[in-house]
Amino acid sequence: MPQLIRLYVTQVLVGFALAAVFVAGLIWLDIAGLKGLIARSDLALLAVFMLWFMNGIVFAGVQFAWKVMSLAETDEGPRGGSAVSDLRPAPVRQEAARRG
Repeated sequence: MPQLIRLYVTQVLVGFALAAVFVAGLIWLDIAGLKGLIARSDLALLAVFMLWFMNGIVFAGVQFAWKVMSLAETDEGPRGGSAVSDLRPAPVRQEAARRG
């Protein structure tokens, strides 16, 4: 399996695991009355699954993006261009406004 595909799959699994912890915390702490709302519903399993799955998509995307961005090489200093050494303010001429 190519290294990038393996990286993607592992980060998606980590993201969905984090989403499971997040949803468990939401239900356990009864944030916004979710625990009671889900407990009174006859579609409780579907509600929990949808909450986990939708959060899993977001968490997996963020996890993969964070991992890919952390793979970037660090800069060891300036990589080109010219140094700016002589900066002076430029005089600007302005005419006085007429009062009438």
